Amino acid sequence: MPIVSAHGSTATGGLSQGHGIVLAIVGVGLLGGASVLKRTNHISPTVALYGIFVGITMTALGAVLFEGLSPDPTYTARSMPFPRSWYPLISVTTGFLIMLVSVVVGWLRWPTRPRYTFLGILMGLWITYPYLIPGPASDSHPLGYAIVLGTPVLVGYVVWTDAGSVLRRILQDPIVRRFGIGVGVVMALFFVSVTGYLSFFPEEGLPHERVVVVIPTIYQLVTWPVLEVYLPHIPLFVAISPAQLIVVGMLSTLIGLNAALIARHWRVEERAGLTEGTAGSAAIVGSCTCGCCGPLVAKIAVLAAGPSIAAPLYWVFVDSASPISTLFIIGSVVLFAGSLIYSVESAQEAGQSASIAPAD
Repeated sequence: MPIVSAHGSTATGGLSQGHGIVLAIVGVGLLGGASVLKRTNHISPTVALYGIFVGITMTALGAVLFEGLSPDPTYTARSMPFPRSWYPLISVTTGFLIMLVSVVVGWLRWPTRPRYTFLGILMGLWITYPYLIPGPASDSHPLGYAIVLGTPVLVGYVVWTDAGSVLRRILQDPIVRRFGIGVGVVMALFFVSVTGYLSFFPEEGLPHERVVVVIPTIYQLVTWPVLEVYLPHIPLFVAISPAQLIVVGMLSTLIGLNAALIARHWRVEERAGLTEGTAGSAAIVGSCTCGCCGPLVAKIAVLAAGPSIAAPLYWVFVDSASPISTLFIIGSVVLFAGSLIYSVESAQEAGQSASIAPAD
């Protein structure tokens, strides 16, 4: 637990959960409106991209306000859907099943791309690691650090090998580049806010003096140093750790690249005077939305159905000891990287050479 908790503020400057909900609804409406207007040729794809970026920013800000201003309910062990004694069995079984499937599918489907198999094995190790090294030794074992540090390297290698040449060319378009970077930055801020590593809503009763401290915290398999800074006069709470930078940086980069790919496709439609459908873009946007909104599930369920429904969701998805929580993270990484590579290869197979040509 952090020394300074960053939730449950009473000094909110007149803001409430309702403001966050309204802002998110307006953002979603702007997203949908820009897409529909682009689809019906009432605005150009470039204008639609600007509208969509504003909609994404408003939606993310509304979600952050909702999460930061919502009270943090306390869940007892009695509300667990199943006991923690099941965690080792679930972790080991799921992890080894992922590794086995990765080997079989890689051998049958991609025999010339062993990097996919290695990535699947690494994802399986994320889940099984806490129980491969028993006891407190797992908190600082070199294998744990190797898994975390090796993941962005391997993911980056896979993306660069299979989509790097296309990505380099589409990012030459300045509007595409700005859109991808902007979406990635917004999603990074969204991630660190909803996970409590950045907050402008500190708790009541916190110290009135500045706090700057480095503490060891088990976050992402092993122990990492966490820099915590609390500035009461802003107010601002921020915590930074190497593991946080790795996970958030990797996810937001993959999302930004997916966004850039969509933007480039729309820009090519504009240049060629096409009115193609947006099913492919909608699929990528849908997958990204699914992967990004998981941390809000429990709090939304509290409002919609009460703590009796939200508590099991919390223990399954948010509890750091839950293997499903880890599965959610690695599943998001695979989802975003896979959608990126699939989109690039689909365009190449269809002979859409124009979609990857440099911008004029």
